[in-house]
Amino acid sequence: MEVDMETSPSYFDPEDLSIRERYRRFGKRYSNSGKSPHQDDSVSKISRTRLLYDRQSIERQPNTALFLEDIKQEIQSFDADHLFASRRRPSADSHGMSEVDVGADSIHRPGSYSIKSCKHEGDAFTDGADTTFSLFASLFDSAFQGLMSIPELILQFERCCRHVSESIRYGSNERHRIVEDKLMRQRSKLLLDEAASWSLLWYLYGKGNEEIPEDLMLSPTTSHLEACEFVVADHTAQLCLRIVQWLEGLASKALDLENKVRGSHVGTYLPSSGVWRHTQRSLKKGASKPKTVHHLDFDAPTREHAEQLPDDKKQDESLLEDVWILLGAGRLEAACELCKSAGQPWRAATLCPFGGSELSPSVEALVKNGRNRTLQAIELESGIGHQWRLWKWATYCASERIAAQDGGKYESAVYAAQCSNLKRVLPICMDWESACWAMAKSWLDTQVDLELARLQPGGLDQFRNYEDAIDISPGQGDGVSPTAIGLESWPLQVLKQQPRQLSALLQKLHSSDSVHEAVTQECKEQHRQIEMNLMLGDIPHLLDLVWLWISPSEDDQDTFRPHGDPQMIRFGAHLVLVLRHLLVDQMKDSFREKIMNVGDLIINMYAMFLFSKQCEELVGIYASQLACHRCIDLFVHMMELRLNSSVHVKYKIFLSAVEYLPFSPEDDSKGSFEEIIERVLSRSREIKPGKYDNSSVVAEQHRLQSLQKAMVVQWLCFTPPSTINDVEAVSAKLLVRALLHSNILFREFALISMWRVPAMPIGAHKLLSFLAEPLKQPTEKLLSAEDQNVSENLREFQDWSEYYSCDATYRNWLKVELENKEVSPLELSVEEKQRSVSAAMETLNSSLALLLRKENQWLVPAEDCVYEAMEPVFLELHATAMLCLPSGECLCPDATLCATLMSALYSSVSEEAVLHRQLMVNVSISAIDNYCIEVVLRCLAADGDGLGLHELNDGGILATVIAAGFKGELARFQAGVTMEISRLDAWYSSKDGSLEGPATYIVRGLCCRCCIPEVILRCMQVSVSLAESGNLPENHDQLLELVACPKSGFLHLFSQQQLQEFLLLEREYTIWNMELEEELAS
Repeated sequence: MEVDMETSPSYFDPEDLSIRERYRRFGKRYSNSGKSPHQDDSVSKISRTRLLYDRQSIERQPNTALFLEDIKQEIQSFDADHLFASRRRPSADSHGMSEVDVGADSIHRPGSYSIKSCKHEGDAFTDGADTTFSLFASLFDSAFQGLMSIPELILQFERCCRHVSESIRYGSNERHRIVEDKLMRQRSKLLLDEAASWSLLWYLYGKGNEEIPEDLMLSPTTSHLEACEFVVADHTAQLCLRIVQWLEGLASKALDLENKVRGSHVGTYLPSSGVWRHTQRSLKKGASKPKTVHHLDFDAPTREHAEQLPDDKKQDESLLEDVWILLGAGRLEAACELCKSAGQPWRAATLCPFGGSELSPSVEALVKNGRNRTLQAIELESGIGHQWRLWKWATYCASERIAAQDGGKYESAVYAAQCSNLKRVLPICMDWESACWAMAKSWLDTQVDLELARLQPGGLDQFRNYEDAIDISPGQGDGVSPTAIGLESWPLQVLKQQPRQLSALLQKLHSSDSVHEAVTQECKEQHRQIEMNLMLGDIPHLLDLVWLWISPSEDDQDTFRPHGDPQMIRFGAHLVLVLRHLLVDQMKDSFREKIMNVGDLIINMYAMFLFSKQCEELVGIYASQLACHRCIDLFVHMMELRLNSSVHVKYKIFLSAVEYLPFSPEDDSKGSFEEIIERVLSRSREIKPGKYDNSSVVAEQHRLQSLQKAMVVQWLCFTPPSTINDVEAVSAKLLVRALLHSNILFREFALISMWRVPAMPIGAHKLLSFLAEPLKQPTEKLLSAEDQNVSENLREFQDWSEYYSCDATYRNWLKVELENKEVSPLELSVEEKQRSVSAAMETLNSSLALLLRKENQWLVPAEDCVYEAMEPVFLELHATAMLCLPSGECLCPDATLCATLMSALYSSVSEEAVLHRQLMVNVSISAIDNYCIEVVLRCLAADGDGLGLHELNDGGILATVIAAGFKGELARFQAGVTMEISRLDAWYSSKDGSLEGPATYIVRGLCCRCCIPEVILRCMQVSVSLAESGNLPENHDQLLELVACPKSGFLHLFSQQQLQEFLLLEREYTIWNMELEEELAS
């Protein structure tokens, strides 16, 4: 199978940011009911018991093959465990491990024995990371069934990544090698990065819009209420707010993890640790140092132009570093409490003006503050936004003054963060998240300040001036000195530092002139690029990036080998699925094409990866989301690759398909199980290139190939789970299709198993074993179906079952006979002779029972299908075969040989029949295998052969022509060369050559022409053997009468050479009979 790896012909322009407005990410609110946007498509599936958080609870009905394999695996595992346990030393001390160690180890590795960690190098982090595959599949399956909403699914993905990351990094108490520990840290970090990406996706696309509650509206309004209303209405401001909330959430969770792991966290200080005790003791001692403050109030350093002692200064800087960290985590209250507990309540007051109210322009902060009458009262007196601007301007002056006096960098940054003074904040941002948070928060606050400036007297004119300032120097230069521009012009002082667009903000993160070098390096990381594309709303470019990272190289043709990081492949697949559900109502044609085409490539790659990791049970969840042709191609290839795998593996693939895909085709958008199995069955009969030489025995080659053809029927013999819809009808359809395909194969297998050798036709007997259990079920429902072909297929299957039973008894006799011939007749025991006689009698009895059937003749349908047509109907027979010499070796065909064979096939019927029936014969060398030939016969249908009833049941003229080739009796061709069939099909066709339907009666009749004479000749061979041993069969005369009787119609099935063989065997039988009578008479 060639997996379609093409990309979409139409691409979104990554630079065109206007597309972001086309599918606003905050446009839809999801209810708390947990209903998926696609719940309508899966309502009927809600009751199914599939993965649902427990991958081991796959329900299935008992199946004999599965049951036997369960027992086999249990015995093998028991033997292995017993052997391993016997090799363990009984003393725990000899391992240097205590009972506690053993218990802990057994918890980490259930069902395994405690051994040294060096024996499991890499297992801890590999297994932990691999659990994400089943966890994500379980979560997505639940959302797919409507058990949780897509936004909730995103949050679950984030929690899953964090949990697995934590278990990898901190879940094991074992000591690891340096390299192993480094790998574990890397894997843990990658999962944390992925969790951050899922969190951002939720903030941007899953959180939904928020509205300000009516009961919080105030009149007159307040600056905070106006700020919140502005952010709710403005898309850019809302985007900034969500980015800020996302980054603060990440930082907050990092603090929680640190507290959980280490038992301590930022902000844990002794009470009053911020008091300048060293300076205080120095002043009490009367020591006077230059440039040291003489008072301990917080204004003393500014007033006296002096500093506290270095130890106190370091303590302050350490305190402010923690305050900075808490602010970056959105924990303003915790930062204020820290300042108060450290003995610096005045610093808490500078961080939380207006009585400690939360001033973030978010609905959450507004709800937390409630109806803020304090702020309303303040602004009634001073004017709306005046105090706000005063505090902003004051913090700006403080940050500039502290920096000018060479104060602490964290102290300057703490105040700079309150007033959007980026040039004082970015120098201490050493990672991507803190730098992005600083820029996004600064830009958000500036937008809010601009909006509040419009509410001032003359605010509209000022607002225009600000816009002019942005146009003149967008995002460039330093801020204006506070002494040059006063409070009235706020926020002009910091306006130049802000980006004009989000793309400019992200570009600044890439610039080493603006941020620390570590930040620019982090911009190259995969999840940082994912997050920046999510912020921009450039989903098409994001999909291209993910596909670039995981796609195979052009020279690598093995599409089922994993490429790239497995976790990135998993992330990409689930990202596509989530975006498809979230943006389903907002997709334009070009965007839809992109997310469907490239998205399918990503999902298909993940499904192939799961398959390569033996997670076949998970594939169906994702394959069901693929386009119809990709879904079918994927399952077909999986079924072909696992054709010879264990029953359990094949059953996992069967369950994966039948549970997650519709059984019958519903529309062109989704693949179905029937389409998959039809493709698998069809491809199984295709000719595969073979390797032959002069010594190759064609019969054995075909015998082995027949087994592979038969194996595919097992896909139809599994018991479907009771959880699927209409399970009884599905079971019936599977059985009907199995019967139909088995009969097709039985016909082909019968034609290649004419050789009189002991080797069994393994393909046919494999089919019988597969269908033995399904046919034990009651067949009344099958026979009551409206389709008449069902009962005919069942009857034909029973006919073939009886035929191959006769064939098996004959080959068993032949095997015994050949074994006896290897021993001298004088040395044969009575038991061995009796064994041969018993096998011969069994062969005769079973064969005669088959031949003597009167009511239901073998391979004769009870109700023949009558084909009637107004216009001329043609018949076609397509055969793929190999030419076989009498020795069993294959004959390589060439153009001359094909032309000779074509002429010989024409001569197998009269010239009058050729002209009257418009017979056409074409023989060519197969394009797939140059040892095979393609034979196409075509003729006009006639009454009794294609039209009306087929009374002779001999397959008509086409069966007559091709049978001569199968029997090796073609005139004007090499004597004894036979056509060994590989594939055989017969069709009704129209005048223009288009195939209309199968002409099954031709192939059945051909089987009668070949099989019945062969069965009779085998009986004659057995009778001669019995006569030779002195045991004359009682039913020999009955066999002769059956052949000679015109009512049986058997005589015209014999070819000339077969009749000659029949007469020779009868002559030989008669001679042995006469000798036996003479012996008795004497």
